[in-house]
Amino acid sequence: MGSGLDTPNRAVLCFATMGGHTGRRRGLIAIVVVSIIAAACSSPHSAGSAATSNTPDMSVNSGAPVASTGCSSPASVSVTQLRQNVTVDGVQRWYLLTTPTTHKGAPLPVVVDLHGLSEGATLEAITTQFSSKAIANDFIVVFPQGTGNPVGWDIDPSTRAHPNHDIDFMNAMLDRLEEQVCVDKSRIYATGLSDGALFTSLLACTMTNRFAAFAPVAGVVMPAPCSPTHPVAILAFHGTADPTLPFNGGTPGTTPPPVDLHGSGYPANVQAWARKDHCNPNSTDTPVTTHVILRTYRCPPGAAVAFYIILGGGHAWPGSEFSAINGPSTFEINATDLIWAFFHRHRLVAS
Repeated sequence: MGSGLDTPNRAVLCFATMGGHTGRRRGLIAIVVVSIIAAACSSPHSAGSAATSNTPDMSVNSGAPVASTGCSSPASVSVTQLRQNVTVDGVQRWYLLTTPTTHKGAPLPVVVDLHGLSEGATLEAITTQFSSKAIANDFIVVFPQGTGNPVGWDIDPSTRAHPNHDIDFMNAMLDRLEEQVCVDKSRIYATGLSDGALFTSLLACTMTNRFAAFAPVAGVVMPAPCSPTHPVAILAFHGTADPTLPFNGGTPGTTPPPVDLHGSGYPANVQAWARKDHCNPNSTDTPVTTHVILRTYRCPPGAAVAFYIILGGGHAWPGSEFSAINGPSTFEINATDLIWAFFHRHRLVAS
């Protein structure tokens, strides 16, 4: 974590997540999870309804949809967080699937929403409220489940020379989805929180043949090696008071270095993506709200790099009351709204 450019050590992330925050979160989950699940799609304080003081740009990248084989089948019935199983490398994996009620057979975008360490797909769906966003905006969302104890994703650089079963899972899941549902294959996107953000960053290096844009929340990194097949569109979020993955690097549980908005750690990780995309390395910071700064880069066509800095923000999904259990957050912006607006502007263009 010292340089800020490497993937955080899994043992460090596990210690920080389980010892520093998830233990407290689990105690609260036992009290609130039943009522939150019941109201997940309608809570006035959920990520889908938290106030934002800026209006997302909902323009869409021009281009014709690329219809999947599922578009030749009869229109599918709408489902909300329905568990789907798929066998990958001899192991049964699963994900939760939500499709919009207005689905009429037209190719639909897909958002893959990846959970944090020890949390799982169900809690990720509660945290981000991407199901209600998908239903309201006519896209598909899937919440994959990781493996292990605690449950997580394979982000270890030492496994890069061998098959990564989680990347295999992503490919198998998308293959199955494209066969069963009418998917626009040019508009598939990945986002995730914490460990899910680290894995999202890995997908931005390894699966640009299938994903059009990426949005890591509280965990954008530049994996090594990283060989995307085309310029990457990436939107990141990170809080300056994140105790789990400190904003400027360092070891969780120790006194972090003074906040440097242009220093090492996650600011450097975002700048590394700008360099990889051949963007102008000189960024522009725009105050969005009292506690939120939007950092952007001038990038060539097809590339985009943007970074929401949450001043005083912790290890949380901005705009989510459930995520705020994990520490300081903000309701001045809504990450779910901003991520969908960013995704909406990007389409995978065939080489």
